[in-house]
Amino acid sequence: MIEYRSFSNPDPPHLVALWHACQLGRGAASGVSTDIFEALNLSQSYFDPHGLTVACDGKEIIGYSHAGFGSNADGSGLSTAEGIICAVMVHPKYRRQGIGRRLIEHAEHFLEAAPTEKIHAGPAPPRDPFYTGMYGGTQPAGFLESDPNAAPFFAALGYEPVERHLIFQRDISRQSNPVNYQLVNLRRKTELVISNQPENVSWWWLTRFGRLDSVRFSLMHKDRQPVTAAASAVGLDLYMGKWNERAVGITDIVIADASDGPECGQLLLHDICRRLREEVTTRVEAHAPESDVAAVELLEATGFTQVDAGVVYRRTSDSKGT
Repeated sequence: MIEYRSFSNPDPPHLVALWHACQLGRGAASGVSTDIFEALNLSQSYFDPHGLTVACDGKEIIGYSHAGFGSNADGSGLSTAEGIICAVMVHPKYRRQGIGRRLIEHAEHFLEAAPTEKIHAGPAPPRDPFYTGMYGGTQPAGFLESDPNAAPFFAALGYEPVERHLIFQRDISRQSNPVNYQLVNLRRKTELVISNQPENVSWWWLTRFGRLDSVRFSLMHKDRQPVTAAASAVGLDLYMGKWNERAVGITDIVIADASDGPECGQLLLHDICRRLREEVTTRVEAHAPESDVAAVELLEATGFTQVDAGVVYRRTSDSKGT
């Protein structure tokens, strides 16, 4: 008989074993140890053991779901207005027995008790409290389309897709940046400056990216005028075993000076890729919401190709009254 209970302290090694046994696909890190799992998820100050439900067959953990909340508007704390089901998995030997459905019900009950106004399935900014560095690549992006089971599973539970995040990658092992005379002229006026992290970083940023290796690249005019464009680079070392190469994620892209048009963003990304190639990085990844046409066009213009997409689902109004 399958039993369901909240997280307890001896669980982490069994959760990690389940993570690997579920074979979650290209977007799930394979280099996950118990220490890493705890550091990225269970050590968060807002981790609530009642939000992580495990399914047990005797003493064996054969499934779990994990729910939480995103940040408030300024990233200074949590907001319970929208709850997120961040993960749900069942060991392959126990699938198609209704266990996943029961795990989702437990996650929903936890979120409803907050209370929360809306329930989403699939973590994505700014509703991504857990699994940064472990799922989605650069950062969580909903449940990935490369997992064909996600969409029919959530549809059967009364969830509908509400967001789609595109995942792009660029192979920089051999490619050189394309010749563009506008970029050449802009490069003469600017320089790439590297720092440890963004200025005025929020508490929410620190809870997730602060636990990973990251640097900030800023494109500045040589006369030290304000930053023209900037982005953060995050190490994706946990994916080396899955992708068989060294990859870095680019996130938090900001174009502060629109006077040079899209060339500022293109030059920033080209120069970041050039610098990372010097550090023996072979692949760069970046995400963009499908609705952000400018971000998608920027990535495509700088040689990035879409390799996957993630979907965020929301519980419909006729499902349990939400």
